[in-house]
Amino acid sequence: VQLQASGGGLVRAGGSLRLSCATSGRTFSNNGVGWFRRAPGKEREFVAAVNWNGGSTYYADSVKGRFTITRDNAKNTVYLQMNSLKPEDTAVYYCAVARGSPYSSSYAAYNYWGQGTQVTVSS
Repeated sequence: VQLQASGGGLVRAGGSLRLSCATSGRTFSNNGVGWFRRAPGKEREFVAAVNWNGGSTYYADSVKGRFTITRDNAKNTVYLQMNSLKPEDTAVYYCAVARGSPYSSSYAAYNYWGQGTQVTVSS
């Protein structure tokens, strides 16, 4: 399985970006998918996750109300819509496919990881 994350870039505070995570090699329509991020000098942290059919989502408190995770299983793609971006959102964002169908905020629940896409928010 290969995961391709895209959509990152440079944006001013208050702006928006939409990240995409596309898979190839096999379908992941039965698996939960999550987004994580790693800022310079910090540990990787959970951002958002969605269960296998998109019916349940979960967000880190730091992004709740600003970010929205959705998925399109027909396209094998998961999206992360990021609004009202803040400089502290600056990080490399990674998508990951979980071993099971529910969502999870635990790094250990995921066994396939994308290469990451850089998001930089200027003040």
